Amino acid sequence: MPRNSVRTKDGKIILVKNAIILAAGFGSRLKERAGSKPLATIGGMSLLEIGIRQASAAGIERVVVVTGHAADHVEASLGGIANRAGVEVIAARVSDYSKPNGWSVIAGAQQVSGPFLLMMADHIFGDGILEQLAAQSLAVNDVVLATDRADNPLVDPDDATWVAIDEARRITAIGKTIKAYDVVDCGAFLANAALPEAIGRAVADGKAGSLSDGMQVLADERRAGTMDIGGRWWIDVDDPRAHDLAQEQAARHCAALKTVAEDASC
Repeated sequence: MPRNSVRTKDGKIILVKNAIILAAGFGSRLKERAGSKPLATIGGMSLLEIGIRQASAAGIERVVVVTGHAADHVEASLGGIANRAGVEVIAARVSDYSKPNGWSVIAGAQQVSGPFLLMMADHIFGDGILEQLAAQSLAVNDVVLATDRADNPLVDPDDATWVAIDEARRITAIGKTIKAYDVVDCGAFLANAALPEAIGRAVADGKAGSLSDGMQVLADERRAGTMDIGGRWWIDVDDPRAHDLAQEQAARHCAALKTVAEDASC
Protein backbone atom coordinates (compact mmCIF):
# COMPACT_ATOMS: atom_id res chain seq x y z
CA MET A 1 0.00 0.00 0.00
CA PRO A 2 1.10 3.62 -0.46
CA ARG A 3 2.77 5.34 2.48
CA ASN A 4 0.39 6.85 5.11
CA SER A 5 -2.59 4.83 3.84
CA VAL A 6 -4.98 2.65 5.82
CA ARG A 7 -7.31 -0.20 4.99
CA THR A 8 -10.86 0.40 6.21
CA LYS A 9 -13.64 -2.00 7.21
CA ASP A 10 -15.07 -2.12 3.68
CA GLY A 11 -11.67 -3.03 2.24
CA LYS A 12 -10.89 0.38 0.78
CA ILE A 13 -7.41 1.87 0.98
CA ILE A 14 -7.54 5.54 2.00
CA LEU A 15 -4.70 8.01 2.38
CA VAL A 16 -4.36 9.63 5.80
CA LYS A 17 -4.21 13.30 4.83
CA ASN A 18 -5.35 15.03 8.03
CA ALA A 19 -3.97 15.42 11.53
CA ILE A 20 -5.59 17.01 14.58
CA ILE A 21 -3.29 18.52 17.20
CA LEU A 22 -4.80 19.39 20.58
CA ALA A 23 -3.41 22.73 21.80
CA ALA A 24 -6.24 24.17 23.91
CA GLY A 25 -5.26 23.38 27.50
CA PHE A 26 -3.96 25.66 30.24
CA GLY A 27 -0.48 24.13 30.46
CA SER A 28 -0.24 25.28 34.07
CA ARG A 29 2.79 23.15 35.00
CA LEU A 30 4.92 24.83 32.33
CA LYS A 31 3.68 28.39 32.81
CA GLU A 32 7.01 29.46 34.37
CA ARG A 33 8.67 28.93 30.98
CA ALA A 34 5.95 29.80 28.50
CA GLY A 35 2.70 31.74 28.60
CA SER A 36 1.32 29.19 26.15
CA LYS A 37 2.64 25.63 26.39
CA PRO A 38 2.29 24.87 22.64
CA LEU A 39 4.62 27.82 22.00
CA ALA A 40 7.27 26.68 24.50
CA THR A 41 10.48 26.08 22.57
CA ILE A 42 12.78 23.10 22.29
CA GLY A 43 16.03 23.73 20.47
CA GLY A 44 14.69 27.02 19.12
CA MET A 45 11.43 25.58 17.75
CA SER A 46 8.00 25.64 19.38
CA LEU A 47 6.42 22.39 20.49
CA LEU A 48 3.55 23.09 18.11
CA GLU A 49 5.86 23.56 15.13
CA ILE A 50 7.71 20.36 15.98
CA GLY A 51 4.42 18.47 16.00
CA ILE A 52 3.27 19.96 12.71
CA ARG A 53 6.60 19.21 11.05
CA GLN A 54 6.49 15.64 12.33
CA ALA A 55 2.95 15.20 11.01
CA SER A 56 4.08 16.52 7.64
CA ALA A 57 7.01 14.09 7.60
CA ALA A 58 4.50 11.28 8.15
CA GLY A 59 2.67 12.26 4.95
CA ILE A 60 0.02 14.54 6.43
CA GLU A 61 -1.13 17.32 4.10
CA ARG A 62 -3.44 19.27 6.40
CA VAL A 63 -3.24 19.93 10.15
CA VAL A 64 -6.11 21.16 12.32
CA VAL A 65 -4.85 22.83 15.50
CA VAL A 66 -7.49 22.97 18.23
CA THR A 67 -6.98 26.14 20.26
CA GLY A 68 -8.42 27.48 23.51
CA HIS A 69 -6.15 28.97 26.19
CA ALA A 70 -4.11 31.86 24.68
CA ALA A 71 -5.83 31.09 21.38
CA ASP A 72 -4.96 34.42 19.78
CA HIS A 73 -1.24 33.88 20.34
CA VAL A 74 -1.29 30.26 19.17
CA GLU A 75 -3.35 31.04 16.09
CA ALA A 76 -1.08 33.98 15.19
CA SER A 77 1.82 31.53 14.92
CA LEU A 78 0.12 29.14 12.50
CA GLY A 79 0.73 31.01 9.24
CA GLY A 80 4.50 31.11 9.73
CA ILE A 81 4.60 27.47 10.82
CA ALA A 82 2.58 26.41 7.78
CA ASN A 83 4.99 28.23 5.46
CA ARG A 84 8.07 26.72 7.07
CA ALA A 85 6.63 23.21 7.31
CA GLY A 86 5.09 23.22 3.84
CA VAL A 87 1.69 21.95 5.02
CA GLU A 88 -1.78 23.47 5.31
CA VAL A 89 -2.60 24.47 8.90
CA ILE A 90 -5.97 25.72 10.14
CA ALA A 91 -7.33 26.50 13.60
CA ALA A 92 -10.46 25.15 15.25
CA ARG A 93 -11.21 27.01 18.48
CA VAL A 94 -12.97 24.98 21.18
CA SER A 95 -15.84 26.84 22.84
CA ASP A 96 -14.86 26.02 26.44
CA TYR A 97 -11.24 24.94 26.96
CA SER A 98 -11.82 24.24 30.64
CA LYS A 99 -13.66 21.08 29.61
CA PRO A 100 -11.78 17.76 29.19
CA ASN A 101 -9.75 17.16 26.04
CA GLY A 102 -12.39 15.03 24.36
CA TRP A 103 -14.28 18.21 23.58
CA SER A 104 -11.23 19.40 21.65
CA VAL A 105 -11.23 16.14 19.68
CA ILE A 106 -14.86 16.73 18.73
CA ALA A 107 -14.10 20.33 17.65
CA GLY A 108 -11.15 19.26 15.54
CA ALA A 109 -12.94 16.31 13.96
CA GLN A 110 -15.61 18.64 12.58
CA GLN A 111 -12.92 20.01 10.26
CA VAL A 112 -11.73 16.69 8.78
CA SER A 113 -13.06 13.79 6.76
CA GLY A 114 -11.65 10.30 6.60
CA PRO A 115 -9.07 8.81 8.96
CA PHE A 116 -6.79 11.19 10.85
CA LEU A 117 -3.79 11.28 13.12
CA LEU A 118 -4.55 12.70 16.56
CA MET A 119 -1.67 14.25 18.48
CA MET A 120 -1.04 16.30 21.61
CA ALA A 121 0.75 19.64 21.15
CA ASP A 122 3.11 18.94 24.06
CA HIS A 123 4.36 15.54 22.82
CA ILE A 124 7.49 14.99 20.73
CA PHE A 125 8.02 11.71 18.88
CA GLY A 126 11.17 10.04 17.67
CA ASP A 127 11.48 9.61 13.92
CA GLY A 128 9.39 6.79 12.49
CA ILE A 129 6.67 6.60 15.15
CA LEU A 130 4.06 8.71 13.38
CA GLU A 131 4.97 7.20 10.01
CA GLN A 132 4.31 3.73 11.39
CA LEU A 133 1.09 4.85 13.06
CA ALA A 134 -0.26 6.45 9.87
CA ALA A 135 0.12 3.11 8.09
CA GLN A 136 -1.85 1.02 10.61
CA SER A 137 -5.04 -0.72 9.50
CA LEU A 138 -8.50 0.42 10.55
CA ALA A 139 -10.12 -2.67 9.04
CA VAL A 140 -10.85 -4.12 12.49
CA ASN A 141 -10.42 -1.19 14.90
CA ASP A 142 -11.77 2.35 14.77
CA VAL A 143 -8.74 3.71 16.60
CA VAL A 144 -5.14 2.60 17.05
CA LEU A 145 -3.15 4.08 19.95
CA ALA A 146 0.66 4.25 20.01
CA THR A 147 1.88 2.68 23.25
CA ASP A 148 5.17 2.17 25.06
CA ARG A 149 6.43 0.02 27.91
CA ALA A 150 5.12 1.10 31.28
CA ASP A 151 8.57 1.54 32.86
CA ASN A 152 9.96 4.12 30.41
CA PRO A 153 12.01 6.48 32.66
CA LEU A 154 10.89 9.52 30.67
CA VAL A 155 7.26 8.93 31.65
CA ASP A 156 5.85 10.86 34.61
CA PRO A 157 3.85 8.20 36.47
CA ASP A 158 1.74 10.83 38.22
CA ASP A 159 0.47 12.23 34.91
CA ALA A 160 0.58 9.22 32.58
CA THR A 161 -2.44 7.59 30.98
CA TRP A 162 -2.21 3.84 31.49
CA VAL A 163 -3.54 1.13 29.20
CA ALA A 164 -4.53 -2.48 29.79
CA ILE A 165 -4.51 -4.72 26.71
CA ASP A 166 -5.58 -8.25 25.85
CA GLU A 167 -3.74 -10.99 23.92
CA ALA A 168 -4.64 -9.33 20.61
CA ARG A 169 -3.26 -6.00 21.87
CA ARG A 170 -6.74 -4.51 21.94
CA ILE A 171 -7.43 -2.03 24.73
CA THR A 172 -9.52 -3.33 27.62
CA ALA A 173 -9.11 -0.35 29.98
CA ILE A 174 -7.57 3.11 29.74
CA GLY A 175 -7.17 5.99 32.18
CA LYS A 176 -4.90 7.74 34.64
CA THR A 177 -6.19 5.84 37.66
CA ILE A 178 -6.79 2.27 36.45
CA LYS A 179 -5.28 -0.21 38.89
CA ALA A 180 -3.99 -2.84 36.44
CA TYR A 181 -2.22 -1.88 33.23
CA ASP A 182 0.29 -3.21 30.70
CA VAL A 183 1.55 -0.22 28.71
CA VAL A 184 1.48 3.57 28.67
CA ASP A 185 -0.38 5.84 26.25
CA CYS A 186 2.08 7.79 24.04
CA GLY A 187 -0.46 10.47 23.06
CA ALA A 188 -0.69 9.67 19.34
CA PHE A 189 -3.66 7.98 17.68
CA LEU A 190 -4.86 6.91 14.25
CA ALA A 191 -8.65 7.21 14.26
CA ASN A 192 -11.77 7.59 12.22
CA ALA A 193 -15.05 9.38 12.93
CA ALA A 194 -16.06 6.72 15.45
CA LEU A 195 -13.73 8.26 18.06
CA PRO A 196 -15.40 11.69 18.38
CA GLU A 197 -18.75 9.92 18.12
CA ALA A 198 -17.75 7.67 21.04
CA ILE A 199 -16.74 10.70 23.12
CA GLY A 200 -20.17 12.16 22.46
CA ARG A 201 -21.80 8.92 23.58
CA ALA A 202 -19.72 8.95 26.75
CA VAL A 203 -20.90 12.49 27.51
CA ALA A 204 -24.51 11.42 26.90
CA ASP A 205 -23.94 8.65 29.45
CA GLY A 206 -22.84 11.17 32.07
CA LYS A 207 -19.04 11.19 31.58
CA ALA A 208 -17.10 14.45 31.60
CA GLY A 209 -15.92 14.02 28.02
CA SER A 210 -12.24 13.16 28.17
CA LEU A 211 -10.49 11.46 25.28
CA SER A 212 -10.05 8.43 27.54
CA ASP A 213 -13.82 8.34 28.10
CA GLY A 214 -14.34 7.91 24.37
CA MET A 215 -11.50 5.44 24.08
CA GLN A 216 -13.09 3.31 26.82
CA VAL A 217 -16.37 3.23 24.89
CA LEU A 218 -14.54 1.82 21.86
CA ALA A 219 -12.48 -0.50 24.06
CA ASP A 220 -15.66 -1.96 25.56
CA GLU A 221 -16.82 -2.68 22.01
CA ARG A 222 -13.43 -4.25 21.11
CA ARG A 223 -12.75 -1.56 18.52
CA ALA A 224 -9.64 0.07 20.05
CA GLY A 225 -6.24 -1.35 19.09
CA THR A 226 -2.66 -0.46 19.96
CA MET A 227 0.68 -0.16 18.19
CA ASP A 228 3.86 -0.76 20.16
CA ILE A 229 6.49 1.86 19.32
CA GLY A 230 9.33 -0.64 19.65
CA GLY A 231 11.41 1.25 22.18
CA ARG A 232 11.73 4.43 20.13
CA TRP A 233 12.10 7.77 21.92
CA TRP A 234 9.20 10.08 22.80
CA ILE A 235 8.37 12.53 25.56
CA ASP A 236 5.43 14.43 27.01
CA VAL A 237 6.73 17.95 27.70
CA ASP A 238 4.35 18.75 30.52
CA ASP A 239 6.55 20.30 33.23
CA PRO A 240 10.01 21.86 33.74
CA ARG A 241 11.69 18.46 34.28
CA ALA A 242 10.36 17.12 30.99
CA HIS A 243 11.22 20.39 29.25
CA ASP A 244 14.84 20.08 30.39
CA LEU A 245 14.99 16.45 29.25
CA ALA A 246 13.57 17.35 25.86
CA GLN A 247 16.08 20.19 25.46
CA GLU A 248 18.85 17.70 26.16
CA GLN A 249 17.67 14.72 24.13
CA ALA A 250 15.17 15.61 21.39
CA ALA A 251 17.61 16.70 18.68
CA ARG A 252 19.20 13.24 18.72
CA HIS A 253 15.89 11.60 17.84
CA CYS A 254 13.91 14.07 15.71
CA ALA A 255 14.92 15.08 12.19
CA ALA A 256 13.21 18.48 12.42
CA LEU A 257 15.28 19.44 15.44
CA LYS A 258 18.48 17.92 14.04
CA THR A 259 18.24 20.40 11.18
CA VAL A 260 17.83 23.34 13.57
CA ALA A 261 20.77 22.16 15.67
CA GLU A 262 22.98 21.77 12.59
CA ASP A 263 22.05 25.25 11.32
CA ALA A 264 22.87 26.76 14.72
CA SER A 265 26.32 25.15 14.75
CA CYS A 266 27.30 26.56 11.37
